[in-house]
Amino acid sequence: MLQSFQRPTPRKHPLSKDRFQDEARFLRSWLERPLVIGAVTPSGKVLARTMASFVDTRLPGPILELGPGTGPVTDALVRRGVAQERLILVEFNPEFCQLLKRRFPRATIIQGDAYDLNETLAGVLSEPAAATVSSLPLFTKPMEQRTGLLETAQSLMHPDAPFIQFTYAVVPPIPARSPFYRTRASNRIWRNLPPARVWVYNKATTP
Repeated sequence: MLQSFQRPTPRKHPLSKDRFQDEARFLRSWLERPLVIGAVTPSGKVLARTMASFVDTRLPGPILELGPGTGPVTDALVRRGVAQERLILVEFNPEFCQLLKRRFPRATIIQGDAYDLNETLAGVLSEPAAATVSSLPLFTKPMEQRTGLLETAQSLMHPDAPFIQFTYAVVPPIPARSPFYRTRASNRIWRNLPPARVWVYNKATTP
């Protein structure tokens, strides 16, 4: 587990100057482990802002980010007004973890398996999370594992907290219809490369 400690305030625009380097890191990591990384480039700014827009910053508690990579969605969350101290970033790639630690020094960065959240977050969460924001390549996993991830994340969050997931596919990564959760989706984000859509899953309200 990697835990960030207090350090000087990071650069005002930590990602803009490093975009080319981030793309190179992503491509190298994808070539090494395509089923783990799932993308050859980091999320674009419009996609990152769209994902962050579904987070209600007024809801108390930490915000979980799964598969933050080099941090474009993390940066969008901070720009939306989420304090770094509220962020818990779960990243499998150790190189990305070190990069995130430098860019977001007041966030909690955990090197671990996001598909095993109960084990990975054991002893980390002291209160229900306000949102889960995921950039995991869900289509590389069987449906049972995808729905299991959603159920586990929802068990760690406030009842009305969202699970936010993007996909490049034209179909949702987790079925849109279920008696156990409600879904909504963004418009297709054509300015992202490749184009993407954001899906949001909330627990179904009980009658």
